[in-house]
Amino acid sequence: MSELFISETRARLRTMLAIGYALFIAYVSLSPFSGWREQGLDFIDVLHLPLLATFTPFDAVVNVLAYIPFGLLIGLMWRARFDMIISVALAVACGLALSSCMEYLQMFLPTRTSSNLDVLTNGVGTLAGGLLAVSMTSLAWFRLRMMRWRSSLFRQGKAIDFGLALFALWGLGQVNPSLPMLGNVFITELAHQPFVSRIPEPFAVWESAAVALNLLMLGILMTTLLRVRHRVVYALLVVLSLVALVKFIAAAILLKSWALLLWINGEAMLGILIGMILIMGVVLLPRIVSIGLGAVMALSYFVIINFVVDGNTPAAAMSVYHWHYGHLLNYNGLAQTISMIFPVLLLLYFFQVRDL
Repeated sequence: MSELFISETRARLRTMLAIGYALFIAYVSLSPFSGWREQGLDFIDVLHLPLLATFTPFDAVVNVLAYIPFGLLIGLMWRARFDMIISVALAVACGLALSSCMEYLQMFLPTRTSSNLDVLTNGVGTLAGGLLAVSMTSLAWFRLRMMRWRSSLFRQGKAIDFGLALFALWGLGQVNPSLPMLGNVFITELAHQPFVSRIPEPFAVWESAAVALNLLMLGILMTTLLRVRHRVVYALLVVLSLVALVKFIAAAILLKSWALLLWINGEAMLGILIGMILIMGVVLLPRIVSIGLGAVMALSYFVIINFVVDGNTPAAAMSVYHWHYGHLLNYNGLAQTISMIFPVLLLLYFFQVRDL
C-alpha cells in the first residue's frame, strides 16, 4: 500500500483550509491595513538584528502557536503528494516564506515592528504542525477511521469541500468571547463598578433577528453537507454546545472577571430559540426549496448586519479584556470581517450546490 494517505482529490479540503488560514495570518499580521509608508528600513538589516532585540515571552508563544495549525494543514496538503520528509520540509518552507512576507510588509506599517525572531518562532510553529501532520498520516488506523467518519457523515464533491471550509470559517468567527452567542454586535461595556447597578438597555429585536438568521444559515448549510439531512438538529445542538464551551474558555482566559458571561444575553438566547424552531421546519422542505430559503436568509443577514444593526468597532470591545495586546484588537476585526463576508460566500456556495 502506498504511504500516501490521501489522494489529490481528498487533499482539496485541506488545501482550502490552508489557504484560508494563510489569509487569517495575513489579516492578523497586517490589520488595520492603513498608514502604509516607507520608513527607510531594509529587510536584510532586520534579519541581521540580534535575535533577542525584540523578544517578549508572550509574542514568542503566540507566534509559535499561531503557525502550528498552518503547519498542520499545509503538511497534510503536501502529504497527499510527497513522502514524510519532503512534506515536512515543504511545510516549513511555506511557513518561513509566509512569515517573511508578513515581516517584510510590516516594515511599511508604523504600528508594527518587523523581527527576525518572529520569523524563527513562526518557523518553529510550522515545523511542529508539519511533524504533527505526518505523524497523523503515518497511523493507518487513525486515517482510516477519519476517512470512514467523514464519508459516513458528509457528502462528497468539490462543492461540499467548499461548504466544509465555510463551516470552519464560521466557527473561527464565533469563538470570539467579545461577541454574544451567534451574534455580531461587540460587547462594549465601558466601565464596571462592583455593587453599582447598570441602567438596563432596551431589548434589541434586530440583534435577535440576526442571531436567528445566523443559525438558520448554518442549519441550511449543514443540510447540504450531511448525508442524512434530518440529523441537522442534533448536529446543531452539538455545534452550539462546542461553541459555548470554547467561548466560555476564551472568556475565562481573555475577559475581565465581571465580563465572563456577557456573551450570553437575552437577544442571543431568543434568537437561538427561534432559529432552532424554524430549522426543524426547514428540514421538512424539499432540498431545492431549503437552498433557496438559505439564499434569502444569507442576503437578509448581510443587509441587517451591515445596514440595520450597529455592530460597533473592534476597538470598542477592548474594554472587556484584561489583556490589551494588539493581537486581540486584530482578532476582533477579523471576527467582524468574517460576519461580513460569510453570507456572501454562502450565497456562492448555495448557487454551486443547487443542482447536486
